[in-house]
Amino acid sequence: MPEPTTDARTTLHRLPPVGLEDWLRDYYFSAETDLSCSGVEDYSMHELRQLTGLTTEELDAIVFHDSRSLGGPGLRDALGARFAGGHAERVMATHGSSEAIYLILRTLLSPGDEVVALAPIYPQFRGIAEAMGCRVLAWPLAFEDGWRADLDLAEELIGPRTRLVVVNFPHNPTGTTITPAEQDRLLAVVERAGAYLVWDAAFAEITYGAPALPDPVERYERALTLGTLSKCYGLPGLRVGWCLGAPPLLDELVTTRDYLTLALSPLVELIAQRAVEHGDALLAPRRRQAEANRRFLAEWVEAQAGRVEWVPPRGGVSSFVRFPGVGDVESFCHRLVRDAGVLLVPGDCFGEPSFARLGFGCAPHTLRRGLEALSQVLAAAHESPSTVPVLEPSST
Repeated sequence: MPEPTTDARTTLHRLPPVGLEDWLRDYYFSAETDLSCSGVEDYSMHELRQLTGLTTEELDAIVFHDSRSLGGPGLRDALGARFAGGHAERVMATHGSSEAIYLILRTLLSPGDEVVALAPIYPQFRGIAEAMGCRVLAWPLAFEDGWRADLDLAEELIGPRTRLVVVNFPHNPTGTTITPAEQDRLLAVVERAGAYLVWDAAFAEITYGAPALPDPVERYERALTLGTLSKCYGLPGLRVGWCLGAPPLLDELVTTRDYLTLALSPLVELIAQRAVEHGDALLAPRRRQAEANRRFLAEWVEAQAGRVEWVPPRGGVSSFVRFPGVGDVESFCHRLVRDAGVLLVPGDCFGEPSFARLGFGCAPHTLRRGLEALSQVLAAAHESPSTVPVLEPSST
């Protein structure tokens, strides 16, 4: 009998824990006031049906056949029409963008490859690449520089050894972004290196003061764009995302998917299709809410008189704030949720222990209630840094 062989491409070490998911697993479902999320307020099925015209007859007509590897034609057509210039063949529907991330990294990377990724970044990007034996180079964003993406540094990091570059604009958790001219420069650098570009566009449709950046897939054949219904569309529980790319690249991803989820459910696909077809109807009220909440958050930060520091986000609905008078931000966040019922994400989950993610996509009354409680806890922390008061949970 021949000896078994191991293809280096299949080597995958144990995946590390995802600190962000561990944190949310502990607190997300029990916290009274959630200011941790990076998405807009969730829609109910009733609201979704009102906004999209989805009927019970359409739901009753569903037959639970298996769907197709790249997604059912109805959903791919809808995604292609909205995001890919009508090119449904450039679309793969996935179980959230998290599945697309795994498929891309697992398919395109091999042990020893070099990856350049923004830092901070969604932990899954780094964790999967490192578990595969890749070398991950951080392209850091700095608070002192207004979270600005340093393109000069990108040119130094991205070179002939770079296999893949990962960026997220507008960025989670900081809310920063780049200009179209900076995007052009980044694409030129990546193309010169012959690397793949993973363009995470989860927040592309909520920006402040500037239009959405163009999709790089139409301009670079090695680009892959990620999208999701979780962030801007208020449908995280639907678990639908997508990957845009050249058809040969998508065909490669299908081979990896054959070992995982195979396809989406036809029920999920129909609901997602209607949501995408009526995307403007879902986005418009959440955009207005995000803009109003951002203004309110800015006023709150200003009123904190040095207790809170931030860079106003230019897109998305998350901010990365710093609490100058708080020594241990993670301990502070533990006490905040346990004693005041307010949930933030400590920056440790993104490798930035001095910060916390504060989301403002929630309902306005939720944001106001959460910031009021946070104000009290911060005031007490400044009076006596070693203690944080126990607050009675609000009943409203």
